[in-house]
Amino acid sequence: MKSTLCVVVFCSVLAAYYIYIPLPHTISEPWKLMMLDATFRGVQHLGNLAHSLGLSHHIKVLNFAVTFFGMLSPTSSEGVRVTDTVFDGVQVRVFEATRGSNSELKRSVVYIHGGGWSLGSARIQSYDYLCRKMAEDLNAVVVSVDYRLAPEVHFPEQYNDAYLGTKHFLLPEVLAKYSVDPNRVAVSGDSAGGNLAAAVSQQLALDSSVTNKPKLQSLIYPVLQALDFNTPSYQQNRDVPILYRPLMIKFWLEYLNGDPSFIHSLLVNNHTSLDLSQVATSREKVNWTLLLPSTLKKHYKPVVQATGTPKVIQEVPALLDVRAAPLIADEDVLKLLPQTYVLTCEHDVLRDDGIMYARRLEQAGIRVTHDHYEDGFHGCMIFGIWPTYFSVGIRTMHNYIKWLDQNL
Repeated sequence: MKSTLCVVVFCSVLAAYYIYIPLPHTISEPWKLMMLDATFRGVQHLGNLAHSLGLSHHIKVLNFAVTFFGMLSPTSSEGVRVTDTVFDGVQVRVFEATRGSNSELKRSVVYIHGGGWSLGSARIQSYDYLCRKMAEDLNAVVVSVDYRLAPEVHFPEQYNDAYLGTKHFLLPEVLAKYSVDPNRVAVSGDSAGGNLAAAVSQQLALDSSVTNKPKLQSLIYPVLQALDFNTPSYQQNRDVPILYRPLMIKFWLEYLNGDPSFIHSLLVNNHTSLDLSQVATSREKVNWTLLLPSTLKKHYKPVVQATGTPKVIQEVPALLDVRAAPLIADEDVLKLLPQTYVLTCEHDVLRDDGIMYARRLEQAGIRVTHDHYEDGFHGCMIFGIWPTYFSVGIRTMHNYIKWLDQNL
């Protein structure tokens, strides 16, 4: 009995040690976030072990855990008809509100899910719930793009899927089929999906063959650049779950098919050093000392290396491709974009990506709504449903849909 008690106490202490991490006091429901993070870290460790043993790619293990219990079939409800179909070779899930007459034209949102270009699906519970709720609350047609993922494919295939699927939906005959008002379509996404939504919006603005342009773009804690991994938010939140700085760099390298050994070079900004002339123009477009307010700069200093590692840009040129990094687009392109909503979270390494993009859009004359959450963390919006159910997730989802309702 005594030995059993000792084992229980030891295991409890060990579990508490693994779960507990110091978190900012302003973050939403810290103990709940610790439990979520511990689960996520545990799966990552299993994935890394499987990868090192040659059993499976670590991303595949992580994605298996993310999708295994949450994949849903296209189930319609009283107010929303749900179908899986294909748009120009791209898998999509369509949510059609059934309220109103068949002749009534509806609003529409093309939604692109997050997951580091490697995880998730339009068919998992969190995104099925979000898109179903948007369709019902907005009385709209929501198209959720189920683009292909790394490591099976790499850039630009995820972008190509998102663009082709969206462009197909914007065809006049397709909009007519779904009874969608061609003047009331938004393009949206969260995290890596926000990256794809921003890149898709830019290309749609430039594509003269697209006659129906989106009215809005709405970006939820988007990842928009891979040139500076030492912005104030990257420095401040490097150890804040669930998106740690090294993990974000791993996602970038997987997406762009870069060598994993480049992680350290990217961590210290060796890939954007002053001696690399080909980076100079793009570097200025992510200059946070000019784009961020002083309240966010705080005591942080820019990390700019005099000499760096040219091999990184040589082997991963997509780091400078605007389709991968929409923040480095020219102002002439930004001027063509629609009204924009950007949601950012204080406790997120990607906070400054979104804020800098909002600022650059404003400088280009675009109307921007910036919605910031002081208690928010990366990914919080999709944790607004059971079993996680964070209060900040509920608020972000509510306010995001409210903005769409008021502006779309």
